Amino acid sequence: MENKEVLLKVENLQQYFKSGKYENRAVDKVSFEVYKGEVFGLVGESGCGKTTTGRSIIRLYDITGGSVYYKGERICAGTRSYKDAIAKAKKDLKEGLITEEQFVEIYEANKVEIEMAKADHKKWRRTNKGNNLINEIQMIFQDPIASLDPRMTVRDIIAEGLIIRGIKDKDYIDQQVYKILDTVGLVQEHASRYPHEFSGGQRQRIGIARAIIMNPELIIADEPISALDVSIQAQVINLLHELSEKMGLTILFIAHDLAVVKYFSDRIAVMYFGKIVELATSDELFKHPFHPYTRSLLSAIPVPDPITEKNRKRVTYNPMLDHDYSSEAPTMREVYPGHFVLCNTEEFERYQKECEETK
Repeated sequence: MENKEVLLKVENLQQYFKSGKYENRAVDKVSFEVYKGEVFGLVGESGCGKTTTGRSIIRLYDITGGSVYYKGERICAGTRSYKDAIAKAKKDLKEGLITEEQFVEIYEANKVEIEMAKADHKKWRRTNKGNNLINEIQMIFQDPIASLDPRMTVRDIIAEGLIIRGIKDKDYIDQQVYKILDTVGLVQEHASRYPHEFSGGQRQRIGIARAIIMNPELIIADEPISALDVSIQAQVINLLHELSEKMGLTILFIAHDLAVVKYFSDRIAVMYFGKIVELATSDELFKHPFHPYTRSLLSAIPVPDPITEKNRKRVTYNPMLDHDYSSEAPTMREVYPGHFVLCNTEEFERYQKECEETK
């Protein structure tokens, strides 16, 4: 993986939401890289922050803190960590823990970072670079009916991105729409119909067509099959797989079904309570899961064998019992080349020992 080009880099991403005097840390210092041409799976239970991460990357939210880099350029920048550093410095100065000169140094350094973050945010908001970003990063949403305008025809829905880009040739737009409809398994006659006239699987194909007509490099697929029947899920997954190979797409695949993610993804990041707890290649994660939460998720995958399923034992994850972080907070550490786990020193040594015994 070292020789592969990093297309997307997420660094200490924070996305907090305030509700009155309370604050919900939906995404808390999440970091990962997505290589060009790969399918990167992001899995976890409902409410763990997967969708918020995807929406933050594509700038549907203004991120609270951290940075997101696309092709080496920062496209999202938050100021929370810099403001927190200034607030801590003020407190330390008041308590006599640092000198006034040290405070000024910390203040000036973080003030510069805040100004740079604001400048990067403004640069990508209303510029040609921002428009190019929209072209190159597209999103497929979880609920196909909620993400399609019921008052627009399929032709208008798919062509909207081209029109926003400034294309006015109706014949050219029609040709592109028909071509994309054929690519996703629909027919030209569907272009004049409305979303309510289609099944769930067909609506999701329309959503995929709307995304790929922009010829993007990165697709953020937010649980694209969770609202579909099981028989249709395989068709949509196979379609995405074919498109990724045919168009050279890079896909950030968000899901809670580990079995599907294993089939579709090159690498997988497991997310829990706003944090990534484990990251490895698909095969490595399933063969040697280290984090207790990952083991719990894997134990919940149903097996198509009545005897095995009857004897299958679920692993329950309880963070209060499975970890002791009273003396040392956990950090992401590389237990095995390419295999990262959120753990403290004691857990890290234990995981390394397990790794040596199983390799």
